[in-house]
Amino acid sequence: MNSHNSHRQSGFGMIEVLVTLIILMVGLLGLAGVMVQSQRSELESYQRVQALILLQDMSARINANRQVSSCYAYTASNGTPYLGVAATATPVCTIGTALQNSQALQDMTDWSNQLAGAAETAGGNQVGAMTGARGCINYAAGTEVPDKNGAAIPGSGIYTIAIAWQGSGSTAIATPNCAQGLYGTDDAQRRVVSLTMRMASLTSP
Repeated sequence: MNSHNSHRQSGFGMIEVLVTLIILMVGLLGLAGVMVQSQRSELESYQRVQALILLQDMSARINANRQVSSCYAYTASNGTPYLGVAATATPVCTIGTALQNSQALQDMTDWSNQLAGAAETAGGNQVGAMTGARGCINYAAGTEVPDKNGAAIPGSGIYTIAIAWQGSGSTAIATPNCAQGLYGTDDAQRRVVSLTMRMASLTSP
């Protein structure tokens, strides 16, 4: 009888070990999923911070060269052309002095390079910005500030600066439409941050 009971206890011990291993494996799989999601969230947060930094950078550049702020209005209402990754159009500025125009073009070139990741390289690739980052600067015609006679002051309206990049998963379709249609088949991987700014009156009241 004692030998029979010993075999039964040994059998129960093996079953307990197997159950424990199964529970442990399920727990480890869940932990791995949490780690993957955490890394994805960390990447999304990092890219958003980088985008916000570049937004503020371009806003400061426009304010510093506000006499030719219209030169920076590079993007049409349809979200193209854009600066950054795979940019094909070349900005043009001819409304101010040679120095002002040159500064505006240099600002947009520098910003485009930053969006393309030129600030940091790895293995010969530019990796210093968001994935597939593109930048848009749009001017809303009809939002100009009136002068003392009621006439619109050129270039004094609302500018929208936007940066788009590719996220790590699908979400709701983002607005505004900077670089629309370039991130995923349904545009659901496109992430966008933007800010609006208005130029102060550059003439005497």
